[in-house]
Amino acid sequence: MNSDEEEVLLLLALIDSPVKKRIWIHDINRQHRIHGEFHTLYPRLRLDEDRFFNAFRMTTENFDEILNMIKENISKSFTKYREPICPEERLAITLRFLASGDSFRCIANSYRVGCSTVAEIVDEVCDVIWTTLQPIYMKPPTEEMWNLTSEEFYNMWQFPNCLGSIDGKHVTIVCPPNSGSNYFCYLKKFSVVLMAIVGPHYNFLCIDVGGFGKNSDGGIFENSVMGRRFNNGTMNVPRPKLLPRTNDVTPHVLIGDEAFRLQAHVMKPFNQRVSRVDRRKEEYNKRLCRARRVVENAFGLLAQKWRIYFKPMHLKVSSAKKVIKATCVLHNYLRSKTCNTPYLQNMYFTTQQNNAMNNEYQNFETLQLSGDRVRTQFVNFFNGGSRI
Repeated sequence: MNSDEEEVLLLLALIDSPVKKRIWIHDINRQHRIHGEFHTLYPRLRLDEDRFFNAFRMTTENFDEILNMIKENISKSFTKYREPICPEERLAITLRFLASGDSFRCIANSYRVGCSTVAEIVDEVCDVIWTTLQPIYMKPPTEEMWNLTSEEFYNMWQFPNCLGSIDGKHVTIVCPPNSGSNYFCYLKKFSVVLMAIVGPHYNFLCIDVGGFGKNSDGGIFENSVMGRRFNNGTMNVPRPKLLPRTNDVTPHVLIGDEAFRLQAHVMKPFNQRVSRVDRRKEEYNKRLCRARRVVENAFGLLAQKWRIYFKPMHLKVSSAKKVIKATCVLHNYLRSKTCNTPYLQNMYFTTQQNNAMNNEYQNFETLQLSGDRVRTQFVNFFNGGSRI
């Protein structure tokens, strides 16, 4: 058999072989409006507030309020080929994914839609939730906001001049392709870091999402936008003020664990070997750790509310960042609805203001102080020294 005959036989084989056609809409998904969860279970859940809350981690009133806020941005146009998924169902799919941690495939089968459709919906709705709610429930810090937080930290946790508790949470993800060891952290898993400053009522004040898992919390904070703004004095931090019942003028500080570098605006505990032999330093450590634990509690509340954090996220890094930011701003939104405190009510209605003079004062006063000197002032305060 010569080469020409071989080519003819090959062409005939290709012509005779059946070509598998792609299905635009699977037969199962064509019954979307008959058997889909949104059209069968969802209306019944709205009649039972407890079951609705368990499914979507919020009340029907909260659900409807969020829907009204984002409806215009997640609506799709009708075409002559097919009818789009309505905004209410798109929000329900997204919240169900965040609340349950189920896979895209599981939710797609339940709602009778395509798996890629669920992925696109979650990515888009999470992005819209963040861009819509962030200016209200995680607005850029102002001097008024920091003053409210500082007063409440002292009232609740007896730590004065405290702007917030800071820490990083490693969010487990599936190893991104061609990422090397960038996302491999000391916990022997792949992760992106949620760096957060948390207020006294477990509300997120500032967040930075997407740090490599291999990096330390202190390094991620200092390289983040909020860390650089603290360092160069453009974070609207109030002027240093007297510690209660003392003559010590002390700057406002963040409180963190041993992973952070001691600075004039960042306090950390003493090493255990040092504090063990010095009662005064041990007392300082106890007071700092008691106030610092609010960030750990906030991370715990976040994970318990949104079970997506209980499993590795099978998402692109860009989509994982959107999911994390959306859950954080939803956390703040729900805290404002369920925790009826004057602090949270005032937090979300503070006014923007220009604090250029305050920033200059902060640069002149605060940045000349060493972290050791500021920490010594707090040690003296917690041990009854320098009292008026």
